[in-house]
Amino acid sequence: MISTSHENQAIDSYLRFLIVEKGLSQNTLSAYKQDIKSFLSWLNDRSISLSEISLVIAEDFIKQLTNDKKSPSSINRKISALKGLYRFLIEAKVVDSNPFADVILKKKHPNIPKSISELDVASLLEVPDIHTFIGKRDKAMLELLYATGMRISELINIEYSNFDFERYTVKVRGKGSKERLIPYGPEAAKAINDFIAFRRKNHLKLNSRSFFINSSGSKITRQAFWHRLKKYLVKIGLSKNISPHSLRHAFATHLLNNGADLRSVQMLLGHSDISTTQIYTHIAKSRLSDMIKKHHPRG
Repeated sequence: MISTSHENQAIDSYLRFLIVEKGLSQNTLSAYKQDIKSFLSWLNDRSISLSEISLVIAEDFIKQLTNDKKSPSSINRKISALKGLYRFLIEAKVVDSNPFADVILKKKHPNIPKSISELDVASLLEVPDIHTFIGKRDKAMLELLYATGMRISELINIEYSNFDFERYTVKVRGKGSKERLIPYGPEAAKAINDFIAFRRKNHLKLNSRSFFINSSGSKITRQAFWHRLKKYLVKIGLSKNISPHSLRHAFATHLLNNGADLRSVQMLLGHSDISTTQIYTHIAKSRLSDMIKKHHPRG
């Protein structure tokens, strides 16, 4: 049996390992840290140490999560965090075996992402007032989101140096600090160039490294952009449940609906596993089914 202080040191070492060696994002790291903390609390209530875990105890923990109505994705993340922890502890010679090695991941039901139609996207992109700084910025952000399918976290962290204005490409840093180069089209390019020209003309914090800034010259936050989007959605009568991520979903869905291949969409979205991208084929298929039912004489 290992001491509590030794356990804490080993876990701290594991979390540092995830940052340095695995390059996990801060959000994922926080989730893993919470997962491990909840597991330790569960063990503490039963007076069990990390080194005393068997497969039966590991399965009891997973069964408890299921009884607590935790989602399959949440349970799977906890399993992954604990599998990784024990692999690390074995390497560090803190424990002898990995009790989670044979724990089977929960089967997840397809979570069909909420998307919006091409017509609704077109309406949304015309809402910002392009005669103002905020409007030009929002127009550029919305156009770039829809043109590239990037995540909102990737969008707000873009700097001037990430753009290749001649080739119409932008470099983003995604999950796990992985970089990818994404092309964008002429509509997004025009909105971006208009935003730059307005900033230059009005001397608006041109020394800022962040590309998308607020009126104070600081990098715009996720919350601020989400607030702006909600206002635009109200103006055109769209559901408030639509989020900045909905434009990422729309990007992927509209590409597939118009003949793009799944592998290309995977690369553009920055998915490490194509099974993550395949969720969008469900949307495309369901829309084809609806179209047949609506328009076919025997649908």
